Amino acid sequence: MSSAPPDAEARRAVAPVICYPNDSLPKPDLALYQKALTTARITDTTLAPPRDACTFEVPAGCFFRISSVDGAQVGDLNLWNAQDLSERFYSGKTRALHGTHVTTGERLWTSFPHLRPMATIVEDSLDWYGIDEFGGSVHDVIGTRCDPYTGNLLAGSQYHYCCHSNLTRALAAHLGIALEDAEPHVHDVLNVFMCTGFTRDTGQYFMKASPVRPGDHLTFFAEIPLLGALSACPGGDCSSEHSSDEAACYPLKVEVLTPAEGSLAHWSSPPRNGYDRTHGA
Repeated sequence: MSSAPPDAEARRAVAPVICYPNDSLPKPDLALYQKALTTARITDTTLAPPRDACTFEVPAGCFFRISSVDGAQVGDLNLWNAQDLSERFYSGKTRALHGTHVTTGERLWTSFPHLRPMATIVEDSLDWYGIDEFGGSVHDVIGTRCDPYTGNLLAGSQYHYCCHSNLTRALAAHLGIALEDAEPHVHDVLNVFMCTGFTRDTGQYFMKASPVRPGDHLTFFAEIPLLGALSACPGGDCSSEHSSDEAACYPLKVEVLTPAEGSLAHWSSPPRNGYDRTHGA
């Protein structure tokens, strides 16, 4: 390690600046969404089995709810524009705009060149958790997804039921395409119910037992037509490992809810980003 300069402490003491102040972000009409949710009825239900994934579709202007059933379980969520798979969830920009973890009133944003809200969180039964003494919180956009490539790199394994593979199989089956054609569409996830953070000493990504219990849920409003895929992580509650045949795993339920006609009278789907895409040329 190099020697610290004489002004090392002064350099460390420089106050941070928020990279993307979000006061000017378009604000969701959360009161409208929550009122519409009270009128909504369940129109579709599917289960992500333990160590496997499911797909679901949500029309723009409807809701979807992910719920814990049977036992503590985390899930990895991918979202696409159901009409254009090139527009998909952008976890990095969501993290830059909202922070490392998301909760009620915050939004999931789509990839370039679209960069618009795709889903808004309207209910989070774990919002009480906050940030714990270790720096952990729930519903992160900092992890990627457990995958067979990293497992092979670190341990020489050939594990097929990690979230990346689960999402790939589910998307391929839904679209009726080959695995190799589906895999490039699988992307970094929202880690639903997962409790994570970064260690203060080494800056490493950590996980700990999720506080989720049966009945806990996360509810989203679909700002655009959505295709979703949800993997019930092979790590269960991720208290010890995230690619395992030993961890206790449970299903996750996805419900699509359709609000009453007229309950979203003032809402319209957000347009694609207004940047002119000339890039200075």
